[in-house]
Amino acid sequence: MLKCESMNLFYGEVQALWDVNLEVKEGEIVALLGANAAGKSTTINAISGLEKLSSGKILFEGTEIQKKDPHEIVEMGIVQVPEGRKLFSYMTIEENLELGAYSKRARANFKQNLETVFELFPILKERRKQLAGSMSGGQQQMCAVARGLMGNPKFLMIDELSLGLAPLVVKQLFEVLTQISKRGITILLVEQNVKQSLAIANSAFVLKNGRLALSGKASEVANDPTLHQAYLGK
Repeated sequence: MLKCESMNLFYGEVQALWDVNLEVKEGEIVALLGANAAGKSTTINAISGLEKLSSGKILFEGTEIQKKDPHEIVEMGIVQVPEGRKLFSYMTIEENLELGAYSKRARANFKQNLETVFELFPILKERRKQLAGSMSGGQQQMCAVARGLMGNPKFLMIDELSLGLAPLVVKQLFEVLTQISKRGITILLVEQNVKQSLAIANSAFVLKNGRLALSGKASEVANDPTLHQAYLGK
């Protein structure tokens, strides 16, 4: 479904990605792992069109997208849930969800998608008129994921799902990801919670200093010493 070939990306004179290759098959949950500043967010920002490659290709369903604008990429079915949630705090939950459905493909399925997110996150339905900024961190993260789903994605990228959240909330969110996957949405998950990510993922890629250090089936990556080296630097 998604194939990234020899991605190189610079921030000014600093190279952030070095010949990174990724492949995500349709229907999979794929974990993109690595320590801070490993290049995880840069990778998904490049896929989203928020950052432009210096060289390399990104193909989605066989079409090159590395030169497309972000709104064009969203219309193709690629949606990103950003790190830190980036909700509009002085707008209601319902208004945030409506903004997630701004694209033409999303508007066509607005009612169905809204029913889906309320089924996945009943608390959002209960509090739909509440200001997003007044909710707990876990509820805000639920809203961020729900807003992404309102974009009617084929391919959903989530950046740091569990960051700063209580363990019980993290467990709930990971369970929701498996439900989303069962609904036919392919997921690329950027996470530092290695154990839970690999528990639900089909495959995984590990970045270290902007380079691909390891890739393979999630069960194999979990037991590979290279994974620990990428985090601990040993």
